Amino acid sequence: MTKPADVTVRAGDKVSSEAHTLDELLEIQKVAFLRDGIPDAATRIDRINRLGQLLLDHADAITEALNADFGTRPRDLSIAADVAGCMIDIAHQRHSAEKWMRETNVAKLQGLIGYKQRLRRDPLGVVGIMGPWNFPLQLTFVPAASALAAGNRVLMRPSSITAKTTELIARVAPDYFSVEEFAVITSKHGGGSDFAKLKVDHMFFTGSPEVGSSVAQEAAKNLVPVTLELGGKNPAIVDATTDITKAANFLADARMINGGQVCLCPDYVFVPEAKVGEFTEKVMARWTKNFPSIVENADYTSTINEKNYTRIVGLIDDAVELGAAKRQVVPAGEQLPNDAARKIPPTLLTGVTPGMKIEDDEVFGPVLTVYPYRELSEAIDKINSAGHPLTLYWVGDDNENLKTVADNTRSGSISGNDFALHLLSQGLPFGGVGRSGMGNYHGEFGFNTFSHARAVTVSTMPISFAEIMTAPFTKRDKRLTDMQLKLWRFLNGRAVKKAAKKR
Repeated sequence: MTKPADVTVRAGDKVSSEAHTLDELLEIQKVAFLRDGIPDAATRIDRINRLGQLLLDHADAITEALNADFGTRPRDLSIAADVAGCMIDIAHQRHSAEKWMRETNVAKLQGLIGYKQRLRRDPLGVVGIMGPWNFPLQLTFVPAASALAAGNRVLMRPSSITAKTTELIARVAPDYFSVEEFAVITSKHGGGSDFAKLKVDHMFFTGSPEVGSSVAQEAAKNLVPVTLELGGKNPAIVDATTDITKAANFLADARMINGGQVCLCPDYVFVPEAKVGEFTEKVMARWTKNFPSIVENADYTSTINEKNYTRIVGLIDDAVELGAAKRQVVPAGEQLPNDAARKIPPTLLTGVTPGMKIEDDEVFGPVLTVYPYRELSEAIDKINSAGHPLTLYWVGDDNENLKTVADNTRSGSISGNDFALHLLSQGLPFGGVGRSGMGNYHGEFGFNTFSHARAVTVSTMPISFAEIMTAPFTKRDKRLTDMQLKLWRFLNGRAVKKAAKKR
């Protein structure tokens, strides 16, 4: 039995999460969950509505905070990704929560003979959500909405790197939520490693594979289940019959979203060998047109901090020193890379070979590597040697070549001819596989991630399995088991013959 919380916080008190320690906030939410029981649909929808309203009411302040955190980040990008972009899934959770939470009868026919079977999807309790810096609200508020729809309480820790954005959300959150329901965790509560040690009922993390591994290890010590949304070097394949101008424009644009600082950006691209020269020219032309200036351009997103800026510049320099060819868009009169603005010019690399650091590291910046291929199998083999990416881009028709790629590779998703459209679909999951993550969310997939599928059976049958399965075993029991064995031998044998005929 959970002991009563030392500090009782009721809805409407407008108490800041920073008034409590991390352990106190967890205890407050656990006690509140047990006290109030499973929330009804109206309560869940109200919480989801308040979460969305928090974002919408403070949209302008959010964009200003994000711009300050990055150095330069376009307002339109911040609205599209970290405000309006969150509302797509928030609206779907609000619309569908009541339907998803209903207990379902999974075996109506068996119920008629006294074997009732029902499925409940119950909340887990308290969910911990850890987000990254590149989209600090999109990647925390969307899973938070799923967790609230599923009936949970939420402890949410946005990245400490985007400190001004986190500070803003923590400051205004008490106007919308009691800390019993939803609490924003800041650097004042400790580091990410402290958050990972919490005995929550589910831990959700978005970030790098290296940090994700650490989070999973800490959670495992408490037997806390985890969902990991990680990164990965996302490949793109340009089909041999594809219009090369369209392919170049699409991949040039997709690489530069948020300054390349997106876990779904294409990292490297395979182009038919005969078209590599044309492709690279078209990419450079697209970037030159899109970015007539960079250093003072408010639409050109800065690299988030000096550490990442130095890392990306180092990856480029290492590749060039080892023989790669570099092409960059540097507007007239500008000095790039620019340390003060933390801006790296759009960079295209060819001739990249094993041993160069950029072959293995996720760039997370404005750099695109181009590889030539003659046979599709060459691209497939290289993709498979690099580990499973978060997404795989296909540029071409929905044809047999795409099917060949899908059948012979593994990735969290496949995105054809556009940037990550599965983010907009409520019928598709978002998540990785292998090194790019485990578990998924968005739409009903998110609701299920934060729910416990709970089986309920009620028997009024004349036969008792408990009696059959325990001593003394009678002649009747032997006849029943022998009948089962005979039946399954017949059915399995028939299945084997049927399968053999199809070969």
